[in-house]
Amino acid sequence: MPRHIYDEDHEALRSSALEFVERTLRPRAEQMIEAKSIDREVWREAGKQGFFGFDIPEEYGGAGVGDYRFNAVLTEVWAGFNAAVSSCFGIHADVCPPYIVDLGTEQQKQRWLPGIATGELVIAIGMTEPSGGSDLAALKTTAVRDGDAWVLNGSKTFITNGFQADLVIVAARTDASRGAKGITLFVVERGMEGFANGRKLDKVGMPESDTAELFFDNVRVPDENRLGPEGLGFISMMQRLPQERVGSAVNNVAHAKSVLLETIEYAKERKAFGQPIGAFQYNKFLLAELVTKIEVTEAYVDDCVIAHSKGELSAVDAAKAKWWSAQVQNDVLDACLQLHGGYGYMNEYRVARAWKDARVTKIWAGSNEIMKELIGRDLGL
Repeated sequence: MPRHIYDEDHEALRSSALEFVERTLRPRAEQMIEAKSIDREVWREAGKQGFFGFDIPEEYGGAGVGDYRFNAVLTEVWAGFNAAVSSCFGIHADVCPPYIVDLGTEQQKQRWLPGIATGELVIAIGMTEPSGGSDLAALKTTAVRDGDAWVLNGSKTFITNGFQADLVIVAARTDASRGAKGITLFVVERGMEGFANGRKLDKVGMPESDTAELFFDNVRVPDENRLGPEGLGFISMMQRLPQERVGSAVNNVAHAKSVLLETIEYAKERKAFGQPIGAFQYNKFLLAELVTKIEVTEAYVDDCVIAHSKGELSAVDAAKAKWWSAQVQNDVLDACLQLHGGYGYMNEYRVARAWKDARVTKIWAGSNEIMKELIGRDLGL
């Protein structure tokens, strides 16, 4: 089925992003794996191309287009290259900027948004804690008011861009008596005394992503770094999670689709028992099922992207897109690996790396189980 979601401007951006992949990312693919991070030169080059500014108004160095479909096009391109770049760039340009644009003061916007747009400042968001997982309301990091500053203590884990981050949006408990209504957001900056970017975590997949722990030991954060009203941090996160989840869904489908298309070509070329493996009925039927799953899922996710572009995407529909696309992605990539046989288990083959990279998508941005819980509650259960 033809897709009707994008127009000529979106496709022009796709062409530009694909050129960036071939010119800047692909030649550094192995280097990024070895370094377990994306080189800062790559960040700056992506910023120079304008890839980080679609959620940032023009007066702060962005494009200010107000059309989420541009974000989705870039996510598709990055995910088609690899999941780690899509994750890192997505957190930086897709997840974090709306917090500052929507909640920040004029001084905060002028101070941080231009650097985010250019890639000079890498940003992360610190929600997840070692003991909390998907339960954001149970976080233990605290911020205690002390004059014109807050004293921040605690830790975060599994933070994408955490090792390189110059800025981190941190959720902390400012009033233990108010539960979810006692959480406030702060922007912590590299170099603040007591703030430490921890080690790069050794993950099953996505080695290019510098996922890290973050530690806060009596960090004095000026009140001018408080993001949004005191006590509204949890609500602010809940309001912006649909964008993170629809972005995750776009990533999941595009990542699996790119590997599936390569696998179809492999099935035409690889021979066993005197014929291409794709000619065997089981494999032919399997590939037919996989293509159908991807296209049907893509159609739903496209509708979610359009709805979000209009400000109409509900948290429940975003949850549906997130969990379903993650499940389909993992099912498709597992089948693609199987079709490659022993070669599919070799790290030098892209399908093996993609298979490992994809496993986390059923966990992050809210686990698939939590997504089903949200959907079930909406059903009145």
